Amino acid sequence: MRRIVVLKYGESIYNEKYIFAGGAPDVMLPISFVFYLIQDGTRNILVDVGCNDGAGFEMSCFCSPVEALKEYGLQPEEITDVFLTHRHRDHVEAIGDFKNAVIHIQAEEYAPTKKFIPENSKVEMFEEETSLGPNLIIRKIGGHSIGSSVAIYHHGNKKYLFCGDECYVQACFDNQIPTGATCNPEISKQFIQDYHGDDYVPLLFHDPSILPGRVGNQVIMEDVCG
Repeated sequence: MRRIVVLKYGESIYNEKYIFAGGAPDVMLPISFVFYLIQDGTRNILVDVGCNDGAGFEMSCFCSPVEALKEYGLQPEEITDVFLTHRHRDHVEAIGDFKNAVIHIQAEEYAPTKKFIPENSKVEMFEEETSLGPNLIIRKIGGHSIGSSVAIYHHGNKKYLFCGDECYVQACFDNQIPTGATCNPEISKQFIQDYHGDDYVPLLFHDPSILPGRVGNQVIMEDVCG
């Protein structure tokens, strides 16, 4: 079985200037907090892990990432791999809950993330690109943070693009406006241009349209024969 599942653990608000380049500094917009599960044969892969402490955001609804995973039907011990898109707390803080997983992270993101990673964890670092099996490619972008990365899952003629924080909301792609939260504006602009199109299905980590008003899970793609 192949399946992609979004797991939502919170909602809050965020300044528009960080969501969109050129956004208004006095406007706050709703955002979701999610991470993703990829079930690919024998592997249960998480793309990011969320946080247990709210990461400084005032959440209007919230559950722990493990609670969201258990509601879906998996225990944290069943996670085989975790890909961390970048260093920021709301994407990595709960990594200690997944003690059996191999952790995959871009090399420049490892040092600031290390404080969250349990001592005996198996960590595999990459520089520019790596893969987890034949269907999942992990690629450094370097717009949002210096080693910020994305994952691309190939299924049929579709490419599911796990954006991390290289793009916050669908409107960034629709209107070709890069994120305002970037360490390299040119790379962030190029990312929106390169990955905009019918070939890619963007899977976002903060879009407010994801399970609005509640936490929980939703199956994005399913192939029982895969």
